[in-house]
Amino acid sequence: MKPGSPFLLDPSIIFLNHGSFGACPQPVFAAYQTLQRELESQPVRFLGREYHQRLAHARSVLGAYLGAHPDYLVFVPNATHGVNIIARSLHLNPGDEILTSAHEYGACDYTWEFLCAKSGVQINHQPIPFPASTNEEMLEQFWSGVTPTTRLIFLSHITSPTALRLPVEAICARARQHGILTLIDGAHAPGQIPLHLDTLQADFYTGNCHKWMLAPKGSAFLYAHPAVQHLVEPLIVSWGYHTDPALSSGSRFVDWLTWTGTHDPAAYLSVPAAIQFLQKNNWNQVQQRCHLLLEQYLPQFSEVTGKPILYRQSGQYSQMAAIEMPHLKDLHAFKTALYDQYHIEIPAIEWQNRHFLRISIQAYNDESDLQALLAALTQLIREYTVMRN
Repeated sequence: MKPGSPFLLDPSIIFLNHGSFGACPQPVFAAYQTLQRELESQPVRFLGREYHQRLAHARSVLGAYLGAHPDYLVFVPNATHGVNIIARSLHLNPGDEILTSAHEYGACDYTWEFLCAKSGVQINHQPIPFPASTNEEMLEQFWSGVTPTTRLIFLSHITSPTALRLPVEAICARARQHGILTLIDGAHAPGQIPLHLDTLQADFYTGNCHKWMLAPKGSAFLYAHPAVQHLVEPLIVSWGYHTDPALSSGSRFVDWLTWTGTHDPAAYLSVPAAIQFLQKNNWNQVQQRCHLLLEQYLPQFSEVTGKPILYRQSGQYSQMAAIEMPHLKDLHAFKTALYDQYHIEIPAIEWQNRHFLRISIQAYNDESDLQALLAALTQLIREYTVMRN
């Protein structure tokens, strides 16, 4: 960590893994702890009398940031939770199909695997080549998987294993024309790319605030377009099912999903502090600097690994990008060596029988971090690469 950084990360570690769990800067973390102390000082006042008003304010600030009406948003602990709410709300029939890509996050794949095994619904993981083709080609490659029984498209905005930005805007627009529901997993999108959810044309969208938006862990959101909010059912039925008129938001969607029993809402209520931090620190410029740093170094990583750059256009990645590795003898041991010998924290990913490192660049990173990774790879690749005839 660089001197003067507001982030609380261990300065002895080269942290190239913001994408996994995020990192919260000190001013936002302080606001979070202040809220927790307020909660503990008078929990009945905080949860019993102030909670709904505080939460409505946080949803309003978040909605302005995301380009969404606040009554189309509810807070959830993480994007996987949001996916599960929608997955369990949509009562699909045996023989119906869900179309997704082969680039999806494992935990969400397991959600669909579990539910489809119970319901007889089929899920189709449509291949999308990587290295990526153009956005127009990706649209057509994905859409070729649509069949007359496709009822839902589930897709990542920015994929977890490959850090590829998929053309979800065009896919959602086409799906709406064909009467197919869409659920977008935006776990990595908010705070990394601009969003305007009310014009995106997704029926449902879930995203994390605790990753690239820099909010505390356990803060995320679920968006539902008003035309489909009647489809959404709560995972936990609680007091919101029959809300006191004095506490009602006026939205059944919001009321049903807001109060799910006693919990610590401080992470949700810290989201306005995170947005204020982003705005105060000109985060659009930070995002651009981080992207340009990745763009500058991807050719150098390609030279060291002997593998091509995986993105056709710079807009297909933002602050996070994957680099393909030669096939390694032991991917876990390789990742461990990066950490133990070089103090580099970075995810090593096996996907489609291929090996990748996923590099995240955040405000606290600079060229020295990428130079350190280049030097480490130069040494370790020779040791861990499988020699093939």
